[in-house]
Amino acid sequence: MTELWGKKALVTGATSGIGRAIARSFAAAGAEVVVTGRRAEQGAETVALITAAGGKATYVQADLGEIAEVERLAQVVGEVDVLANNAGYYPMVPTVALTPDEYQRIYDVNLRSAYFLTAAIAPRMVANGGGTIVNTSSIGARIGMPVAAAYSGTKAALESMTRSWAVEFGPNVRVNAVCAGGVRTDALLAIMPEEALRESSAPAPLGRIGTPEEIAEVVLFLASPRSSFVTGAVIVADGGYSVP
Repeated sequence: MTELWGKKALVTGATSGIGRAIARSFAAAGAEVVVTGRRAEQGAETVALITAAGGKATYVQADLGEIAEVERLAQVVGEVDVLANNAGYYPMVPTVALTPDEYQRIYDVNLRSAYFLTAAIAPRMVANGGGTIVNTSSIGARIGMPVAAAYSGTKAALESMTRSWAVEFGPNVRVNAVCAGGVRTDALLAIMPEEALRESSAPAPLGRIGTPEEIAEVVLFLASPRSSFVTGAVIVADGGYSVP
């Protein structure tokens, strides 16, 4: 598969989970991938997985909860053809238990980083004649989640920004989002036991949660020429969970 052959892609939050799967799918499609995240050891693991499969990848360590790190990343990476805004922070706690500092970090990582990376990179795409941006959202933007009010708010805002950026940076830069449902990642398993995952996914038409690779396939579609007439869209990939 060579859909992204000769392209350079930046994937945030790519040290594990969905981000790692996105980075691997981009590399398998021929892109040179810049992997970024806070955890250097896991970032190196992502790069190793990509290179072992014959792909090209480099790692840039960055804590996207810090605006100076966002600005540094944009400068270090330079011009890219594909930007996947995937970095996320989601402490699942009730509204009354969330501290101001934690609230701020949720917004800084999930929303501010995507905003200012896009602000830095999208104009370069415009100047170079085109590019694609894919944002990772969540069904929390669409349904009520009792322990994720702040997190869900960031994802609803990101979907709105997706539509605005599609208009602002078009016609040659396409901006879309993937609204992901429950996905089997280490981060989710750390806060939800296996039985709880099965129970929560049972009402969905597909009756299960997804895998990082399934979300990455949708992201790859939106990043590739296959979706050349799609912009400003939010594709829901949740096994039908938000349908009932």
